[in-house]
Amino acid sequence: DLRLNEPRYASLPGIMKARKKEMKEIPVADLGVDVTPKARIVKLETPPKRTGGRKVGSVQELVQVLHNEAKVI
Repeated sequence: DLRLNEPRYASLPGIMKARKKEMKEIPVADLGVDVTPKARIVKLETPPKRTGGRKVGSVQELVQVLHNEAKVI
């Protein structure tokens, strides 16, 4: 039983030591990585306005609307 997929739990002393430890910040330019965006925005537009829904009173009315107006049935 190797328990490879079980993470270790952080102990309280380890958390306190990590809190006091200084973090080293490295500027991106020092890493030698190209950070220019690979994609560009061609066009930005809002989606078309949606019309409101419609309530029907009965199943028969729904079937009529689907058959006559929506041409689904």
